[in-house]
Amino acid sequence: MTPFTYTCSLKDVKCALILGILTCLVFPYLLTAQDIPVSFKKNVDSLITVAPKTYKEIDNVLRPYRRDSMLLHYVNDLSKSKNYLHGQAYANNQLGRIYRDISLYPQALDYFQDALKISIEAESIEFRVYSLNMISVVHRRTDAVKSALDYSQEALELAETVAEPSIGLKRSINVSLNSIGNIYQMLEQYDLAIEKFERSMILEQELDNKLGLAINHQNLGECYEAQAKLEPALQHFRKSLVYNEIIDSEKGKIICNYSIAHVYVHLSRIHEAIDLLEKNLQRAIRLGDKQIVATIYINLGWAFIRKGDYDVAQVNLEKGLGFAKTYHLDSEIAEANKFLSELWIKRDNYEKGMEYFKEFKKYEDRIANSLNLRYVNDMILRYESQIRENQFERLAEENENVRLKLRKNRTMLIIIGIFLILLIGILYILYRQSQLNAEKKLLTLEQSMLRSQMNPHFLFNSLNSIKLYIINNEKKNAVHYLNKFSKLVRKILEASSQREITLAEELETVELYMNIENIRFSNEINFNVHIKDNIDTHNIKIPSLILQPFLENALWHGLSSKDGAKNIDLEVKKGKNGFIEIIIIDNGVGRDAAEKIKNSKVLKRKSVGIDITKERLANFSRDYENYFHVEIIDKYNENNIPTGTQIVIYIPTI
Repeated sequence: MTPFTYTCSLKDVKCALILGILTCLVFPYLLTAQDIPVSFKKNVDSLITVAPKTYKEIDNVLRPYRRDSMLLHYVNDLSKSKNYLHGQAYANNQLGRIYRDISLYPQALDYFQDALKISIEAESIEFRVYSLNMISVVHRRTDAVKSALDYSQEALELAETVAEPSIGLKRSINVSLNSIGNIYQMLEQYDLAIEKFERSMILEQELDNKLGLAINHQNLGECYEAQAKLEPALQHFRKSLVYNEIIDSEKGKIICNYSIAHVYVHLSRIHEAIDLLEKNLQRAIRLGDKQIVATIYINLGWAFIRKGDYDVAQVNLEKGLGFAKTYHLDSEIAEANKFLSELWIKRDNYEKGMEYFKEFKKYEDRIANSLNLRYVNDMILRYESQIRENQFERLAEENENVRLKLRKNRTMLIIIGIFLILLIGILYILYRQSQLNAEKKLLTLEQSMLRSQMNPHFLFNSLNSIKLYIINNEKKNAVHYLNKFSKLVRKILEASSQREITLAEELETVELYMNIENIRFSNEINFNVHIKDNIDTHNIKIPSLILQPFLENALWHGLSSKDGAKNIDLEVKKGKNGFIEIIIIDNGVGRDAAEKIKNSKVLKRKSVGIDITKERLANFSRDYENYFHVEIIDKYNENNIPTGTQIVIYIPTI
């Protein structure tokens, strides 16, 4: 197939894209304005007749249509003809949000400014605050931080003048807090930002606003990631993802996923990061938010640089840069140039690397200039001082009536305070002690697990068996089993340093183990692995080195004392409720007979591997919030004679 060659300029492409988007938004309205559903017209007529004045009342009727620009234009036009200012303000704000979410910020700003003028005319503080917040968001996304902070502060100060705010106004207060937190975040004042997000989260919990909780967890994750606190960042991103799943926010889910991928790159989990980014890229393209699309392309480029795949990295970075330039996303332009500079330097092309670095610095300086740090920091100080003054005034008013009582009870309060501090200290010490004990127990289990895998008897007997091949001049067998033995030891040592490995790796390890042990059984053991239900063992994660103790138990307690055919079958299949079942079946003498034989021996072989494995699985259940379970079943024939033992290990797939 002959590749298509683009010959138009970037400016032409930009114009065509914007024209196409505007056509998609406006042209359908022009064509089908006469085809507005009758039921919708009746709903709007009823709404305008009642003429509610709160955001919630209007939103209860129009919420299902907030993403339909044609219907919103109809609401706006009809409200204007009926002089229903609150309906106009609502429609203009929602139209602004549509344009904002596809990164057409100038058009979005026009609608929000119109909504602000209308809300002032309507003397509606609620809609005025809402519009101020929306304008602040647009300025923040375009790095106009001075304006963003001005509008957020104005919105918050205005909202706090209302003694009994409505639910809509309370939500606007949270938006203001969130916006101010975002600005602190942009200024790298992460502790101040975290304080604002946590305050906003308390209010969102009171309102049971899951969207607000999702946004605050996302913002907290970004702040912690910027402070290199990757585990707390990952926890907040995952909590945000849960809330976005609950409210089914496609945009929120995409943002959470690429944020998680970003942390994965920091943690060198490159393949997981790339897989997550590629899955979400197409979803972002369908969503239409160009800033998110640009961000994912740039993150993909960064991940492929870390992977060492420079060609693919270049393709993604250039796509991200193209989107960023088309939609005037200065922060994304700067970041794309930074990674392209790094890419070309890694390719030893320092001249090209310097070109991109200069572009990165140019946009970085532009962003820094737009922030105007001195002005913004002055605004922060003024705002924080005002907040504290307001708090002091409110506290003074509230405490005036109880001042005498507080004086009388001051000593008691001090005693209670000291007691609480001591109690908190003791509880913290107990909590830390519990954590340390758990970590110590886990470490002991891991060490015991490794000792059970690499016990001296096994090592000595394996080497002794290989030595016999050498003595008997069976060079091929000696080399063959020595290779298997060395590979087994290496795999055990590698797996012992990991909390989880794939089922495929675990099966490879136990096959090596069974091959070595079979030497000592004169190759009498028939060991077979059966993978059923088209299970991909490479995609199933299990705790490392959990199967070998069960196989060892089957060998030395079930089959070592048995005459005739000696079989061990390992079967992997899908179970109920999303579990994978790993079944180990031997045709040995059974547990009762094995126990009697063991007790009759002078030298008793103590088996601790299974107990250690069960305890490890219990710990994994707690740590990973998954349920691992082991079931041991004695098998009998129709004459009630033992015919072996069956082990079933239940592994969750998620």
